[in-house]
Amino acid sequence: MSNNLWKSLLVNPVLLSATLTVSATIGIATAANASEIKVDTTAPSTSLDQLNAYSNEGVVSANDAGQVTSVSQLSDVRPTDWAFQALQSLVERYGCIAGYPDRTYRGNRALTRYEFAAGLNACLDRVNELIAASTADLVKKEDLATLQTLQEQFAAELATLRGRVDSLEARTTTLEKQQFSTTTKLQGEAIFSISGAQGDSKAVSSLLERRAAETGAAVARPDVDDNTTFSNRVRLSLRTSFTGQDTLLTRIQGRNITDFAGAAGTNMADLSYEGGRTADNSAFIDKLFYRFPIGQGGNVTLDAINGEFYGNVNNFNPLLASDSQGSISRFGRFNPIYRQGASGSGSGAGVTINYPLSQAFTVSLGYLADNGNDPTDKNGLFNGSNAALAQLAFKPSSNIDLGFTYVRSYDRLTGASVSSGTGSALSNNPFGNFINAGGVRGSAVSADHFGVQGSFKVTPGLVLSGWGGLTKAHAENRATNADATILNWAVGLAFPDLGGKGNMAGLIFGMPPKVTDSDLVVNGIRQEDEDTSFHLEGLYRLRLNDKISITPGIIVLFNPEHNNANDTVYVGTIRTTFSF
Repeated sequence: MSNNLWKSLLVNPVLLSATLTVSATIGIATAANASEIKVDTTAPSTSLDQLNAYSNEGVVSANDAGQVTSVSQLSDVRPTDWAFQALQSLVERYGCIAGYPDRTYRGNRALTRYEFAAGLNACLDRVNELIAASTADLVKKEDLATLQTLQEQFAAELATLRGRVDSLEARTTTLEKQQFSTTTKLQGEAIFSISGAQGDSKAVSSLLERRAAETGAAVARPDVDDNTTFSNRVRLSLRTSFTGQDTLLTRIQGRNITDFAGAAGTNMADLSYEGGRTADNSAFIDKLFYRFPIGQGGNVTLDAINGEFYGNVNNFNPLLASDSQGSISRFGRFNPIYRQGASGSGSGAGVTINYPLSQAFTVSLGYLADNGNDPTDKNGLFNGSNAALAQLAFKPSSNIDLGFTYVRSYDRLTGASVSSGTGSALSNNPFGNFINAGGVRGSAVSADHFGVQGSFKVTPGLVLSGWGGLTKAHAENRATNADATILNWAVGLAFPDLGGKGNMAGLIFGMPPKVTDSDLVVNGIRQEDEDTSFHLEGLYRLRLNDKISITPGIIVLFNPEHNNANDTVYVGTIRTTFSF
């Protein structure tokens, strides 16, 4: 940036320090650089920080400052003395002052000596430019004499201005040398979690219960692991933009949060911020995608690592979906249908497209491969485990959002992620770990998932959300070609700003994924969940400031593993989230 532009920008803080009665700031520039200054005069505040912030983003208001070629156009400047007359002549001859489009300096008062000195400084720079460009013949000798006289009369003010310019340039040079990147922003999040499970005995699947009843064997019921834990998860995200509208995200994660499924005997007890390939605080890149706009309001996301549909499309649970600020449970965040295609291998490579058909309708299409980076047989982008999504979002009013979602998934291994680790053991692996027709343990599973979900902003302080999910799973390589039906549903209430700005209370109630019907019969036992579990969750997020929030919450699992013989399990946590 040229010295002239810095001097022009510096006029703003000078005027603010010169008089407290100024209601807006001045933009003064030479004719050569006036077009470089971008000012949003519609902003509620006109501090230099705000103006520079807008300028850095390339935002130009419709009221952008225009070039003014005559001092007489600045209606608040009183042409009563020789200095004004001299400056007016210089400005009109060399065109070196810019003001507001309404030709005022705002504030309805005469120019201060600092304001006048700023205009004089601009004219000095303009004349120096002409001389340096070998066009000195355009500068009249009498004008040079006038400038010399004005410099002498306003020497103190000019010295103050130039001293501030020099200081600003020095600080800018230091900043340019020390800045991380001109295109990348670093964002971070750290979670500290105190958690524990409570209850008499760990959950046992209803299948195991029935099998034991038929054989007369006793069912082992170990106690719930009720040790209180203190754990953490840290994420550092590098957000890079090349055009100002696109995003390349690289996220690094480290965590040591324990899987609470082991403590309670069921995946239904998993916390929302668990997950990831390691739990020993090793740092690794756990997410990488590039997102760019298409058409009018659409976007495309190219996932390279850990792609997830719930991060790419609307999941219709706006206040409770976040794992760091919303629901404390994995199940309570959103319909499990959005977890298809991300079974935990960390690949999740693919593409997702969102495109608005109108103001009310948006269509989303996506494809994710769980082992897209693996060239071996029955892997890769199209031959391994994968999921394809189609969704139609409907927004009939500003307070209502509805979504109709279909996902076709294929898991080439055991089908252990049919319900994405949110329901009973049977719903996640509905065809069991038996020898299939090919002599291989386990069964590849294809599934059709259907979801209906929505949210309704009842009042500014109450948002109702919910979903229902239906899965029709099919065992691909079993001799019997077995099928299974899996259902799940939930209703959530969120109370934003309850007790203070940024706070939120939440209540979630629902039925985790349950196998309601199955063609598979093993040892005379149909592979279905016999009873019904219910998930109840309550939380309250207390925002201490813009960067720190504390969320105590509790999860209550009635009849876990869809087995009435199991004891109720409780999982409590206090989650503290730091954002920076």
